[in-house]
Amino acid sequence: MAVQAERITPVPGSFSGAALRADFPAFDAPTREGKRLVYLDAAASAPKPRAVIEALTDMYSHHYANVHRGIYELSEDATGRFEGARGTLAAFIGAPSEREVVFVRNATEAINLVAYSWGRTNVGAGDRVVTTQLEHHANIVPWQQLTSEVGAALDYVAITDDGRLDMDDLRAKLRSKPKLLAVALVSNALGTINPVAEIVALAHEAGALVLVDAAQAAPHMPVDVAALDCDFLALSGHKMLGPSGIGALWGRRELLDAMPPFMTGGSMIIRVTLEGAEWNEVPAKFEAGTPAIAEAIGLAAAVDYLNALGMPNVREHERYLFEAAWAALGEIPGVRLLGPADPDLHAGVISFLIEGVHPHDVATVFDHEGVAVRAGHHCAQPVMLRYDIPATTRASFYVYNDTDDVEALAAAVRTTQALFA
Repeated sequence: MAVQAERITPVPGSFSGAALRADFPAFDAPTREGKRLVYLDAAASAPKPRAVIEALTDMYSHHYANVHRGIYELSEDATGRFEGARGTLAAFIGAPSEREVVFVRNATEAINLVAYSWGRTNVGAGDRVVTTQLEHHANIVPWQQLTSEVGAALDYVAITDDGRLDMDDLRAKLRSKPKLLAVALVSNALGTINPVAEIVALAHEAGALVLVDAAQAAPHMPVDVAALDCDFLALSGHKMLGPSGIGALWGRRELLDAMPPFMTGGSMIIRVTLEGAEWNEVPAKFEAGTPAIAEAIGLAAAVDYLNALGMPNVREHERYLFEAAWAALGEIPGVRLLGPADPDLHAGVISFLIEGVHPHDVATVFDHEGVAVRAGHHCAQPVMLRYDIPATTRASFYVYNDTDDVEALAAAVRTTQALFA
């Protein structure tokens, strides 16, 4: 859905986040404290623009039927829209073919699909898998389970004091000739942007395939699987303005073709007899049962919305907000900022600590100020262990945020400090 032109500033490569809030019903009403909602939790999930809500409503109201098998107009209409959504998402991530895009519930399911299907076929006793200390649990636990079950080893690339991957340690881990490297493009806990194209080149030179967790990257910056040269890529729709319950796995066609199904049942078969079954082609082979039909259409509407803004513009917008927030919080005594200070290495996510105040208490005070942030370990407990901290407060920016939100964040920090003084 196109964004109204008057809501985009004439400055090249930029737009007004404050103006875009009109597209999001979540900002229509004040908080229970009568404050303007300052939503700084996009890294967990993002509000939905009206274009996405309307696409869902229209699909359920006028176009809904089960897909692929119905030989009647409504089903054919639904199938065309569903497969059209696949094509929209494929183009968004630069996939060579829409048949390489598998719809799943979220990035977590996408990673598990690879771990169960590719992993249990290709990783055995004595093999190695590498991931990093910087990962979300969804990119750690599936590999722990896989390596434990098959008798393989799991190595973790270390992270530096300022939250970057230790590239020397990565090279050392790759010398063990792992079968797979699993790495996030952007850290959900620290906001670190990893040099994934360089990492992929090193991994391929060592003979490893690479899975990229793009859950925190696809909503916020251009992501091109061809440019990254990765082998698998996972993303979630709900973080990129789309509905929950829909995400995608992209994989190289030859890899997907060789992998056994993740789940079995209807749709993913060509023929079933009492003696056995013959699997369908990719991507149907990995989409057993009735899929999230309307949610896929909603995700395509979200992609259209982001495309109208321009993903390079989205990245520059958030880069500016990061710089402003990093500077504002850095001027406040008693605030510890985590992650790289370089805006080229840091997405629009800031994790911080306020001296003497637990992050859960910080988030509670912020809530009374109308500022919604995340507090906790962010499903990244190894990161917390690395820095010997129990949790952080995390503020994450998106297209609807603006400099007034940065000011509200800094003001909420000062209010918290005054309250606990």
